[in-house]
Amino acid sequence: MSTFTDLVQSRRSANNFVEGIKIPQHELEEMFSLARLAPSAYNLQHTHYKVVASEKIKEEIREAAYGQYKTHTASAVIVVLGDKHAYLQAPEIYGGLKLLGAMSEEEYNEQIEAINGAYIGNDAFQRDEAIRNASLSAMQFMLIAKDKGWDTCPMIGFDPAAVAHVLNLPDNLVPVMLITIGKDNQHKIRPRGYRKPVNEFVEFF
Repeated sequence: MSTFTDLVQSRRSANNFVEGIKIPQHELEEMFSLARLAPSAYNLQHTHYKVVASEKIKEEIREAAYGQYKTHTASAVIVVLGDKHAYLQAPEIYGGLKLLGAMSEEEYNEQIEAINGAYIGNDAFQRDEAIRNASLSAMQFMLIAKDKGWDTCPMIGFDPAAVAHVLNLPDNLVPVMLITIGKDNQHKIRPRGYRKPVNEFVEFF
């Protein structure tokens, strides 16, 4: 297993994959089991994933992604979704802590009230939180995938309405990004793009 620094430095966005490589489902399940440990506001776990490995559905996603070739060569296209209504699961998520005695009835009620106060009736906040928290989870997933020997590329170049139609998504699930995953075609790797020096994007106070 690589060190974390090696992992961060070696992760690259793959723009073309070796065709015909399948990812065993048990490996994907292992990666998602670790990705679920990503932080989320109020531990509401806003993120949902749709793993598209079917060639037929992948081509439909490719069309929704403006024909980008990487969606064709990838072993799978992972659709990252954020749940605007994640707050509705708060009673279930915190109910277990209350039953175990890790949270008193008063603490439980205060937490549910705080969550409802932040989310209910605030559509913009619900959407922002869906995107923020799904993005945190997606980044963690990509690092986990690299650690397991898989290459990825996050994609925002797609039509969200078309993706929602292909997958028959309910209105509460926001398509946040696509992640193509597979084995990078090593013959077509481009040099890493320019990265700003720290003093151009960090200020200390």
